[in-house]
Amino acid sequence: MKISILVVSFFFSACMVQAQNIRKVKIKDVLHYIDTTQKPVVINFWATWCAPCVHELAYFEKEIQKTAGNKVQVILVSVDYAEDYPKTIEKFIQQQSYTSTVWWLNETNAADFCPKIDKTWNGNIPATLMYNPSTHYRKFFNRQLTAPQIPEVIQQLLSTAN
Repeated sequence: MKISILVVSFFFSACMVQAQNIRKVKIKDVLHYIDTTQKPVVINFWATWCAPCVHELAYFEKEIQKTAGNKVQVILVSVDYAEDYPKTIEKFIQQQSYTSTVWWLNETNAADFCPKIDKTWNGNIPATLMYNPSTHYRKFFNRQLTAPQIPEVIQQLLSTAN
């Protein structure tokens, strides 16, 4: 009996730890965060239905943690459809045990919001913006990053040279 209670308690504790509130944001909120952050930030735009995104996310968070520790804030900005917010996104994040901050972009006009992030963004995902406010380093990747590329680009993000 005690073991059953312990197992049930552990299960509910694990679920509570993994549960994450996914914030609904507009592009102005993302831009405001970029403008006001004091810490280097990696903002990754992705969707649960995007195979290259899912592939990238499988190692993205792990590689950044390994390379940068807690020196870099990682924000995963989902561009999933409105009907997928929040349940499908939450389920995906929980299944993958991701710990990064997750936002859902409540926007439908990519022609409007993409150039606000970077004028070269054509709407493809995954897409990643890296920004360091102390060095003014800003780099946008309009493509999937590979596991071997991530440590290199994180070192550039953290470098004092621009």
